Amino acid sequence: MDFWAFRNPMRWKLLRRRLSISAPRMIVRSHLPWPLRWAVLALALGFSAALALWAFEFGKDIAGLDRLDRVPVATPSKEADAIDLEQLRSERDKAQSIANTAESLLKTERTTQERLMSQIKALEAENLALKGDLGFFERLLPTSGKSELVVRGLQAEVVGNGQLRYQLLVMQQGKSPAEFKGRYELTLKGQLEGQTWSQSPSGAPRVLQFRQYQRVDGTLNFPALAVVDALQVRVLDAQGGVRASQDVSL
Repeated sequence: MDFWAFRNPMRWKLLRRRLSISAPRMIVRSHLPWPLRWAVLALALGFSAALALWAFEFGKDIAGLDRLDRVPVATPSKEADAIDLEQLRSERDKAQSIANTAESLLKTERTTQERLMSQIKALEAENLALKGDLGFFERLLPTSGKSELVVRGLQAEVVGNGQLRYQLLVMQQGKSPAEFKGRYELTLKGQLEGQTWSQSPSGAPRVLQFRQYQRVDGTLNFPALAVVDALQVRVLDAQGGVRASQDVSL
C-alpha cells in the first residue's frame, strides 16, 4: 500500500482525507415508495396496540379483576320460585274466597229482599181482601124499606179480555123469614161497535135457596170488542116474579 502511495501522491491524499475526522459526512437513504411506508407504519402501530392490549390483560389478571368478572351472578333457585308461586296461589285463593263470600252474601240479601217483597205483597193483598170483606159485611146491615128481599154488596170488575167477575149478597129481612127458592139473572150493558149493547148470559138457571142470606159469585163472558159499562142483577121467585134488583156501574 505504501508503494502505491508513494507512486500516486494524489490518491494518497484523497484516501487520507476520507479517513480523517474532517472528511465530509455522507447520509445514505433508501428510496421506499409511500404505500410501503404506510404499510410499515400500520404494522408498527398494530404491533404497539397488540402489545398494549396484552399488557392491559396481564395487569387485570395480576390485579384479580378478571376473576371478579367471571364470578357467576346468583339466580333464583327453583325452590324460591316454587315458594313464590305457592304464595301467589295462596293469595289468589284468599281473594277468590272473599269474592265468593261476598257474592253469597249478596245472593242471600237479594233472596231476603225478594222474600220480604213477596210477604209485603201478600200482606197488602190480604189487607185489601179484609177491607173488601169488611165492606161486604157492612152492607149486610138492614136498610129501611118495606121489601122483604134485597140484593146487597153487588161488585163487578173486568178481569180479562172478554171476561167479567162479579159477587153479590141476597138476603131476607126479618126475624124468622120463610125459606126462599128462586133464581137470579144478570144483564151486561155497554157499547159494541159504537152501538148500545146489552147481553143476558144464557145457560143453566142460577138457583137461589136460602132462609137468611146467600152469597154468590162467578164470571161472565162477553164479546172482546164490547165495552161493559154496567151490570144488573134481578132476583126472581119460583113463579118468575121479580123480587129485587140492583145495578152497579163499572
